[in-house]
Amino acid sequence: MAELAPLTAPGIERLLDEWFEIEFTFRRIPPLAAAIAALPRQEQDFVLTWSKRITTISIEIAYRFAQMAPGLLARMDRRVIEAWALHAMDAYDRVGLRAAIQVVDQVENFVQFRHEHAAGALFDDVSGILLTFVRGLSGRRLRMEQADSAYTDTETLYLPAVVAQMETAQDNFALCKAIVTVLWAQTRFGTFRADLMDALGAYAEPQRALRQFHALETLRLEACIGRELPGLGREMRRLRAASGGVDLPPDWQAHARTLARPEATVEDSLRLLQQVYAGPLPDPVGYQGELRLKAAADCMAARVTKEKILLRVKLAQLAEEQAQQKEDKAAEGNERPAPQPPPTFAVSRSETDQTGVDRFEIILDDVPIAPPEGVRQLLTSIRLDFGEIPPEYLVPAGDGEYDPALYEEKTPDPDSVWQGVYHEEGASLYPEWDFGRQHYRKNWCVMREKDVPPVRDDFVAGVLQKYGGLVRHLRRTFEAMRDEDRLLKRQIHGDNVDFDALVEALADVRSGREMSDRLFTRLHRTERNIAVVFMVDMSGSTKGWINDAERESLVLLCEALETLGDRYAIYGFSGMTRKRCELYRIKRMDERYGEEVKARISGIRPQDYTRMGFAIRHLTKLLNEVEARTKLLITLSDGKPDDYHDGYRGKYGIEDTRKALQEAQRGGIHPFCITIDKEARDYLPHLYGAAHYTVVDEVGRLPYKVADIYRRLTTR
Repeated sequence: MAELAPLTAPGIERLLDEWFEIEFTFRRIPPLAAAIAALPRQEQDFVLTWSKRITTISIEIAYRFAQMAPGLLARMDRRVIEAWALHAMDAYDRVGLRAAIQVVDQVENFVQFRHEHAAGALFDDVSGILLTFVRGLSGRRLRMEQADSAYTDTETLYLPAVVAQMETAQDNFALCKAIVTVLWAQTRFGTFRADLMDALGAYAEPQRALRQFHALETLRLEACIGRELPGLGREMRRLRAASGGVDLPPDWQAHARTLARPEATVEDSLRLLQQVYAGPLPDPVGYQGELRLKAAADCMAARVTKEKILLRVKLAQLAEEQAQQKEDKAAEGNERPAPQPPPTFAVSRSETDQTGVDRFEIILDDVPIAPPEGVRQLLTSIRLDFGEIPPEYLVPAGDGEYDPALYEEKTPDPDSVWQGVYHEEGASLYPEWDFGRQHYRKNWCVMREKDVPPVRDDFVAGVLQKYGGLVRHLRRTFEAMRDEDRLLKRQIHGDNVDFDALVEALADVRSGREMSDRLFTRLHRTERNIAVVFMVDMSGSTKGWINDAERESLVLLCEALETLGDRYAIYGFSGMTRKRCELYRIKRMDERYGEEVKARISGIRPQDYTRMGFAIRHLTKLLNEVEARTKLLITLSDGKPDDYHDGYRGKYGIEDTRKALQEAQRGGIHPFCITIDKEARDYLPHLYGAAHYTVVDEVGRLPYKVADIYRRLTTR
């Protein structure tokens, strides 16, 4: 393909006149157009493309960029210039024009840190990818934040703003991945189970002891990572070699072999510390980060107290639910309930071969029960701190012993937060894709979760009466799904002959090839491992028939899903501008479908507008915290993304929603949309793809369709 000819100064001037709205300003365009015209065509395209993107937020910043960029291209990497431009736009978003102009005027600061921005791994660029990666590993659900160096307090992984120790951007990203893996391994393999502050404080030089211990513990964790994540283990050995730290002294090689044993613990590192303490201090490995013992000890102390209380309270609630079920069963048989002894709990644990994820089963009075998601996460976290579940943690709390409200996570009342002068305290901040600048607006959407106010009326009872025949049909259908067997073909052993495979095998023999031994079929009972979130449009446009149909659909879904046993959650979404994005809790993933949830479904009411990107991102985050083989995000909506007077209407909202759906898909989540918008075929294929949406032509048919669509989605 022939190279494009450079643009001429008059042609560039016409573009800039339009973009910079020259007729309303005193900006001088001819000298600027001449400077850009003197560049090669690729550099012209670069300057003009970014100038146009920046005009979507500020013409003044775009004009200054176009003035400075031609001169910067001669001495700066394009990636540096892009980072500088994005930093200016982010400053404009956060603070305003004056702050953005300061960033533009201080471009030389980017020259000073040229390598860091050209080859370094920037926290803002890699944190999302690395957080998804680390949450796919076993252990406690960790957060990730930016700090002055790399360390963990056992709940949050901290990374510096830039990691630039290696020569290339690819190696610096690999180094970041190794850093977060080592920090994760500290929490997963028990680095903090020992009282390190006392143990290291007993030495004459505690800082020297800390450095030697950290080197020993890194060797142990490298071996643990190599066993659990062999591919990453090989990459870490390469990074160690690249940084010059591959050859250990002979005595340290012996220590490394000792610490590489599968049964080695942090106590072995402390024991070996006595031998190496007085010896030479090893050079730190690039991915080992720091050990901040006080931060870890403080965080762990607060968590241990809280989790003991929460587990005992939740066990008491489980015991109460089981006792109530026994009473209800006795009442159904007109039996007199027998007196119940105090409940006793035990825990059994096994680990899967692939991931090492803890699988807990609670034993209540010698009867195994599957723990709810919240209890399972508590058990995992407690075991990470102690290596086991202490017996005193398995004693259910007595009546009035604890007030759970004092220890559970507290969030500000969303309604009171919005009153008066707006502020972001207690909110979750999400990025938003700006298709004009082709980049994210960081921390742009301010989101709060709130409960739907319950309405205790006869709505649910009326739905069950109105759709009684359909409810019975759905229950029978979903029961069959729960118990269905799948026919596996081409098996080595089986109950029947696979005639298709036999014909092919005989044809192979006739042609001289070896005959396959996979000639049988057998029935296999499939275990459902599905988690689904229903994302319900609560915008003002759903008022009336649509709102009624949504609520009826949710009642029918819940009745059917309770029969099936799949894990599911229901959230509504709405908002007004980026500063008031609201997600409404209707049913949490680990919440029982009871009277409270039914009252919230009845209480669903139309709210404001249809800003969708933040809701998809938040629910993607919630789904990523659930362990399931299949994860679905099903949207129930009546129209396209939309919001009030802040540019979200039209292409901006559609492109942000599409980007959020792509993020969900990269996380292993399968999005699907059910809509009653007759114009949806104009935009939904672009958002979801041709096969991942359906249009229900009549609002009244929605309750009949939703459960059937779910059945088809989960039996593919």
